[in-house]
Amino acid sequence: MRKLISNPVFISDRAEILQMLMLEPKLAILDETDSGLDVDAVRTVSKGVQLYRERVHGSLLIITHSTRILEALTVDAAHIMEQGVIVKNGDASLVDTINENGFGGIRAD
Repeated sequence: MRKLISNPVFISDRAEILQMLMLEPKLAILDETDSGLDVDAVRTVSKGVQLYRERVHGSLLIITHSTRILEALTVDAAHIMEQGVIVKNGDASLVDTINENGFGGIRAD
């Protein structure tokens, strides 16, 4: 969808969230939706994601390098991938661990 929209990134990301709300897929994959967004824009996108969860009760796979978008959402599970391999699985507390210590100290058990 990004290729069809020539507006700034924030408008594009809002359009993707709107499309997700309209199509109501059972599974939505958000690939770096928060990339390049300021704090207010991340909040807006997070509200759209929350609305999706309330209306559709679908599953979300959120791919991100930042935990900002996750802080505003209820996280059921978190996974860390390095070089295409999942090196750590956890619950929402894994997000807190990343925020406190960064990715550097996290490895598979």
